[in-house]
Amino acid sequence: MNCFKNQSLLPTLLMIVFTAIFAVQGNSQVKNPKPNIIYIYADDLGYGELGSYGQTKIKTPYLDKMAKEGMRFTRHYSGSPVCAPSRSILMTGKHSGHSYIRGNYELGGFADSLEGGQMPLHEGSYTIAKMLKERGYNTGLVGKWGMGVVGTSGSPLNHGFDYYYGYLDQKQAHNFYPTHLWENDKWDALNNHIFNVHTAIDPKTATDKDFEFFSGKEYAPAKLTEKALGFISKNKERPFFLYLPYTLPHLALQAPEAYIKKYIGQFEEQPYYGESGYSPNKYPKSTYAAMISFLDDQVGIIMKKIKDLGLDENTIIMFSSDNGATFSAGVDTRYFNSTAGLRGLKMEVYEGGIRVPFIARWPGKIKPNSVSNHLSAQYDIMPTLAELTGKKLDSTDGISLLHELTGRKSEQVKHKFLYFEYPENGGQIAVHSGNWKGVRMNVRKNPNVPWELYNLLEDPKEQNNLAASNPDIITELKEIAKREHRHPHILDWEFIDPKITRK
Repeated sequence: MNCFKNQSLLPTLLMIVFTAIFAVQGNSQVKNPKPNIIYIYADDLGYGELGSYGQTKIKTPYLDKMAKEGMRFTRHYSGSPVCAPSRSILMTGKHSGHSYIRGNYELGGFADSLEGGQMPLHEGSYTIAKMLKERGYNTGLVGKWGMGVVGTSGSPLNHGFDYYYGYLDQKQAHNFYPTHLWENDKWDALNNHIFNVHTAIDPKTATDKDFEFFSGKEYAPAKLTEKALGFISKNKERPFFLYLPYTLPHLALQAPEAYIKKYIGQFEEQPYYGESGYSPNKYPKSTYAAMISFLDDQVGIIMKKIKDLGLDENTIIMFSSDNGATFSAGVDTRYFNSTAGLRGLKMEVYEGGIRVPFIARWPGKIKPNSVSNHLSAQYDIMPTLAELTGKKLDSTDGISLLHELTGRKSEQVKHKFLYFEYPENGGQIAVHSGNWKGVRMNVRKNPNVPWELYNLLEDPKEQNNLAASNPDIITELKEIAKREHRHPHILDWEFIDPKITRK
């Protein structure tokens, strides 16, 4: 017996059934889509240079708002106290004892004709971008790469990025008014005149025109924001990962005039004539503050774009810095309390060189105005994004922060230790275990240099060396350091193992 008296109704009924099924599937996808991921990386931003981390002289309203709408971490660490290794560690989830890149190994020179970059990331590197591309994400890099230039294994196109725009060479990134940036391995000319950013001027004869020479018509960070917005718009219909490493507030001191004027008159300041490198600047304190405020504005622009496109609740935005505040060339980090009182600066494994801001915002998933004192490092980001997108990683030194971020703190796995080694600036090692932190400085010069030991809970400024009274702790730190060091692929970075180091 036929169930349908009217055969002509069958196609219509089938269409209704299939439409209902697809509608349910479609709604399911809308409710549980893969989240968009934006990771914003500052350059040489100190732990204390945001309002949400105690800064009082420099205005950062958008990042402060981001902290109020998300989670602010108080014990988060970069992978290294300098640029290139931190970027390698972030991208590959390996700490500095295992990372392929461990120092700012400079190649080439500063002139356009000598652009050579840094040690290129090798072809087989497994990066965050590769991982997310495997999981259906469109991947973009806009900003400073610092791990290889065009014609090397280090091009971002070789490491999982569908698109990139920005600086490939860190030395080129010393100038915020460069002649060019790079877009998918192609030169993109900017409307700026050629000048050597590392040029001093005579204090006796310096004029306003001399200072103005070190500016141009196209400010590179603004160009980066323009390209980032374009990438977001182009990929709004499918999951995307945007890695956005701005060059701010790294030297040289250069900012748009309108931003500098906002601060002129607020500080007592004298001109910087370029005597310690990088470009001269008539208002160094105002310009440094302006650079951080400009960075803050770019974060605000990105967040507004996400909201305007209706992507806010399905986008996690993270913000951090590649290392601590800088130490020279007209920047007065003591005046701005850039380290929030912590010891050390960039190029040092003391707290001021490696403890950095970290803010994460994801409406509906991360509790607003929350603060975490969970011990974490930037090599935790890769496993965090792996778990976030559905599959855990085995080959990483990091631990996923997803439970901490989403309020399941009782389930969050904790680090037994954080490990740092830095082959430059004399050779340095640091191990953070529990409340203890051990430090060894100038290891290259003296392989037997004793450990310093600090109880960071009681002494976060690392003033009271307790090594002599805690030999058992020192023994434990020595074992960790010996176990976590893997021989690097170039001799220049081997300063720990006496069998390998250069005599």
